[in-house]
Amino acid sequence: MDWERIFFHDVDGHFALEVVFRTTFMFVVIMVVLRLSGKRGVRQLSIFELAIILSLGSAAGDPMFYDDVALLPTVLVCATAIGLYRLITWLMAKSERFERILEGEPVYIIEDSVMVIKDDIKDSLSMDEFFAELRDKGVEHLGQVRAAILETNGSMSVFFFPDEEVKYGLPILPHAYRKHISLIERQGLYACIYCGTLEQLLSGRHHCNRCNHHEWVQAINCKRIS
Repeated sequence: MDWERIFFHDVDGHFALEVVFRTTFMFVVIMVVLRLSGKRGVRQLSIFELAIILSLGSAAGDPMFYDDVALLPTVLVCATAIGLYRLITWLMAKSERFERILEGEPVYIIEDSVMVIKDDIKDSLSMDEFFAELRDKGVEHLGQVRAAILETNGSMSVFFFPDEEVKYGLPILPHAYRKHISLIERQGLYACIYCGTLEQLLSGRHHCNRCNHHEWVQAINCKRIS
């Protein structure tokens, strides 16, 4: 194997220094562009903001190590990107309709301790991801949750019941959730693992009256641990 070709190819000391300069220059340009984009540019990104960041990364990468890519056109690309960012954020501030079209709307995932049943929600967030988000916020079962909202930037907002209003709900800790069954052996209060609906079930097989699924786990009502 030709290690010299793999590591060095036609690179000489002069071009190595040029790569260092190009990389430093484009790094500074990117930092300036992100700074001009405002604080939102360095927090969780919306789809629109992610598109801007990817555009900047694509534009900045080539001139860092290709000697036939000039720096000035790349700076113009970055300037155009930040100009578009400023224009679109201005339009979003002026028009709620334009903002909804571009970034979408917050979506309820849980209302009153049960999951909202919508195909677009299931497509955008898997059950495991959703439960992991809730566990990260200290949720043990859905009876503790008054509402959970998927925000337009992908973050999750969770609103809780006071301890005295906590209901029975679907447990979401892995050991409890994965003990779901389709054949009820003992009468009790069970939660549908698909939507969280509670039903008092007798022994036997049952379908959820809300979503028509047939797998259940015993509901719990423990309080949140602060």
